[in-house]
Amino acid sequence: MYVASEKRYDKMTYRRVGNSGLKLPAVSLGLWHNFGDVDNIENQRAIMRAAFDNGITHFDLANNYGPPAGSAEINFGRIFKEDFMPYRDEIIISSKAGYYMWPGPYGEWGSKKSIIASCDQSLKRMGLDYVDIFYHHRPDPNTPIEETAHALDLLVRQGKALYIGVSNYSPEQTAAISKLFKELRTPFIIHQPRYNMFDRAIENGLTDVLEQEQLGAIPYSPLAQGLLTDRYLNGIPEDSRAHRSDSPFLSEDRVETTIGIVRQLNEVAKKRNQSLAEMALAWILQQQVVASVLIGASRVSQLESNLKALDNLDFTPEEMDEINRILESSNA
Repeated sequence: MYVASEKRYDKMTYRRVGNSGLKLPAVSLGLWHNFGDVDNIENQRAIMRAAFDNGITHFDLANNYGPPAGSAEINFGRIFKEDFMPYRDEIIISSKAGYYMWPGPYGEWGSKKSIIASCDQSLKRMGLDYVDIFYHHRPDPNTPIEETAHALDLLVRQGKALYIGVSNYSPEQTAAISKLFKELRTPFIIHQPRYNMFDRAIENGLTDVLEQEQLGAIPYSPLAQGLLTDRYLNGIPEDSRAHRSDSPFLSEDRVETTIGIVRQLNEVAKKRNQSLAEMALAWILQQQVVASVLIGASRVSQLESNLKALDNLDFTPEEMDEINRILESSNA
């Protein structure tokens, strides 16, 4: 029987999400990969236990996480019931709807029918009465934004979600739905965008909107699918994601064109007594609107290594200048 570490809150930093009363751990665990039916359940359990023992109180899911779709929520629900039920009030659980989940016209996007049905399915798979945060996973160009906002607001009024978030919304879309949520008095508090040293698109307007609307951010893909780690410093390993022809996010070409930049960044990290991954996570956390950063983990040692980022979150102006110079040279 699992008993959580008594020291689980000793080292983790907790940050307020926007102007809300909710705090998230600086590092949250995402279950996008490594928690499907193709993955070992006991390894999943070990990762979740290690996360919570280190103060990670937030577990982030979505309806389609797996593979197969839905299996991450089922596996999470099983482990939660067996290990974490006594700690429910110490844990933040989030899920999402919007990407393809089931056949037909209601299995994706942002209609009221789709969002309500998806949330109900997610709660059933996880064995929960409610989630703490429910996100619309991507904007729907064919559904009025008012309908999507009303559907998400209804989830809160039904007691199925405590807070609402969006993911992959543009600055303009975020501002528009925020206006509607204010009128509805919906507890809209957070945006989950893609953000890392190689993808800084959120700095082109979105961070300004989040500050204006007093919303928090929780970036995903902070290590650029492993590019911002020591994984590719010496070439492309045979067993790496980039080496697989079916990888939708990372290719050998991308690794080869950025390896020089990665090595330069790694030299900066060494001067800071950090690994490249630790520095990449710390770099995201210095962004004012960021409440937490989402990491994935395939093993406990990887999780614990990434948590070392919290040991050095401060950057000197000189370090930031050097990092920006290196990154700007990659866009030249």
